[in-house]
Amino acid sequence: MSNEITRRNFTKTSVAAALGVAAARGVRAQNANDKIRLGFIGVGNRGDQLINAFMEHDDKEIVAICDVYEPYLAKQKERIGGNVETYSDFRKIIDHPGIDAVVIATPDHWHAIMTIDACNAGKDVYCEKPLSITIHEGRKMVEAARRNKRIVQVGTHRRSSLLYHRLYDYMQTGAIGHVTVGRSYRLSNMYPNGMGKSPISDPPKNLDWDMWLGPRPARPYQDNIAPYKFRWWQQYSSQMGNWGVHYLDASRWMTGDLAPASVCAMGGNFIIDDDRTVPDTMEAVFQLPSGRLFIFGQYEASGNPALRQGEVELRGTQGTIYVSGGQFEVFPERGGQFQKREPRMKPMKDQDKGSNADMTALHARNFLDCIRSRELPHADVEIGHRSTTFSLLANISQATGLRLEWDAEKEQITNSKEANDLLHYEYRGDWKLG
Repeated sequence: MSNEITRRNFTKTSVAAALGVAAARGVRAQNANDKIRLGFIGVGNRGDQLINAFMEHDDKEIVAICDVYEPYLAKQKERIGGNVETYSDFRKIIDHPGIDAVVIATPDHWHAIMTIDACNAGKDVYCEKPLSITIHEGRKMVEAARRNKRIVQVGTHRRSSLLYHRLYDYMQTGAIGHVTVGRSYRLSNMYPNGMGKSPISDPPKNLDWDMWLGPRPARPYQDNIAPYKFRWWQQYSSQMGNWGVHYLDASRWMTGDLAPASVCAMGGNFIIDDDRTVPDTMEAVFQLPSGRLFIFGQYEASGNPALRQGEVELRGTQGTIYVSGGQFEVFPERGGQFQKREPRMKPMKDQDKGSNADMTALHARNFLDCIRSRELPHADVEIGHRSTTFSLLANISQATGLRLEWDAEKEQITNSKEANDLLHYEYRGDWKLG
């Protein structure tokens, strides 16, 4: 993709191409006036951002929205306008005959049930990352998408970044040599009080707390769990999943790696005094069959930069790349001990004016295009599952205190039954994977 391609031109070109393919294949959208009808499940925070992204595209219609927290529904209904329908039970969206595709931005523990039910109902799905909260769920989501011939896009939106696509092309030239290490970090100094401590209380009257919990065990309400701070509770999410999936996905895309061979993660709640059940400090090392390491650090009591610049570092034998949402820069390597000292390549830099919002809008565009063309999207469910697996294995390693050996074909931990038992959990009540 050329530097001269703007996001708007990219979008227009993609729409035209997709409509042409759709017309040739005889899928539902036969002309530019046909709109893809969307239902949104989870419309606070990230759901709000996804509504922004999809509203940039004229060939869609938001038919219905769903949330268990009524203020989110009221805000989005007023914003979207028209005759948008509102529901508190996601099954109304799944069963809705006037919806073609579902956009899921709920807490992580809901992703699998909703995605599989939507696929079984004949709907395409855009599901936020991390794809699942267990590795077993992720594989079942892939199977449901394939069985029902559904398009499932996972919200690792860097996969639709123009800059990252150019970086991928550059990586294929082999210019930086063999990549031996990839590093990335989640940095946020939340010391000393973090997200705080909250007493058990009655849930707000405008929140359906039991539905929010869903397949997870029943427990009393705390206002530092829902509606947003679930990211620091391991029953519902993790920062390793929230942030690690983005950067580990980008790294393995650039290097072509599928899965780790082994994982070792260490960390714990060492210093921050809050109610969290995920570590405040954690580092995971993934050893890959290709002969490289990926390192992801979650430092929530220290916010100073861990990298020279950017969000992802790829260290090659000839040069090192630092990449962020807006640019990547290559710094030449020089020979070390017993080697010649001259630079091994020329420096280079590529910049883009894109932002997180731009990437999300492009990702939404790609999803809409693939609904029409029936081609696999940039972050297909199998891609999302494999990238999510990295983070979920790290969580299991940290929880068990074990270095885990991973069979990527069988998707089994081979050196610990205790750890292998954590690939899934027993759902509460009647909830199940459809």
